[in-house]
Amino acid sequence: MKSIENKKARIKVEKREHVSLITQIGALIGAVLLSIIVTGLLMYIGGADIKAGFIALFEGAFGSWRAIVESLVKATPLILTGLATVIAFRARIWNIGQEGQLYIGAITAYWAYLQFNSLSPIILIPIIILFALIGGALCGLLPAVIKAKFGVDEIIITIMLNYIVLYFLSWLLSGPWKDPNHYYEQSPIILEKAQFPIFIAHSRLHLGFFLAIVAAILIYLLLSKTSLGYEIKAMGINPTAARFQGINVVKTMIIVMLISGALSGLAGTGELFGVVYRLKSTISLGYGYTGIIIAMLAGLEPLVVVPVAILFGGLINGSFYLQTTTNVPASIVYVIQAIVLLFFLAARAISLYKIRFIKND
Repeated sequence: MKSIENKKARIKVEKREHVSLITQIGALIGAVLLSIIVTGLLMYIGGADIKAGFIALFEGAFGSWRAIVESLVKATPLILTGLATVIAFRARIWNIGQEGQLYIGAITAYWAYLQFNSLSPIILIPIIILFALIGGALCGLLPAVIKAKFGVDEIIITIMLNYIVLYFLSWLLSGPWKDPNHYYEQSPIILEKAQFPIFIAHSRLHLGFFLAIVAAILIYLLLSKTSLGYEIKAMGINPTAARFQGINVVKTMIIVMLISGALSGLAGTGELFGVVYRLKSTISLGYGYTGIIIAMLAGLEPLVVVPVAILFGGLINGSFYLQTTTNVPASIVYVIQAIVLLFFLAARAISLYKIRFIKND
């Protein structure tokens, strides 16, 4: 009588040696289709007509010239926080503090506005931008220094700083910077001469959008064409090996966090002086956290961040129109973002890796 041996198989995940363009496109198409199906299911559960819901979402995002421009406005801070994530994550520095750095940029820019608002706009606006960059950079510098000196994980530090910055802002807006004519925690409205120039009449497309595009190009050139970009890439692959190659890992980490924080700070001043026109705790709709999602979907490629951010800007803009035309709450946009992230990351993993079943002898 023969004994029957049950042979178990092991699962092994391997990186593909070559990923064809067809495979990548197919994975992305699959991610889009699955995102649409699940989003439609959520609309159905929410009691909305699926077809009308998708039409409203598209019309609110890109259905008219006005909608397109407004989506670009929403995309502006997302481009900058996405770029802030790209440069940090490329160096394997897990900066989760973009939200706090965004608010610090707005705070320091507003302080500069209070000090120099007697100057002409051509001088005042560059000063405001400069202080936003400095404020965001210093907020990025702090966790880098703490990690370098004490070995504290940067994820913990940057997340904690997000809350500290928001509480600090709340104190400012309930005390020294509070508008005495309003009950809410907010500053007085900013003078017109300090507001960012608008480039399309009867819209909100301001100087910040063009600064964000320039920033994307500069970050691309920095990462791909400079020695610092090489050092960042080496750190991202293997920090220990980079150290043995003579790269000053601590110095590079500090530079990376300075740049990352500055980009987020610029996002904050754009929202303050280009959109909201008064400092308040709601100038960001979670743009710092959404920027992390955008960077991941863009594969940490700075130029790809721009179209992905515009897509998410349209998603945010379209969700408000969706709310007004259907009975679906606008908060569904956050669920849709999570769904898109999940399926697109899964698509990326499927296109880059393969699963092998190995039988045990």
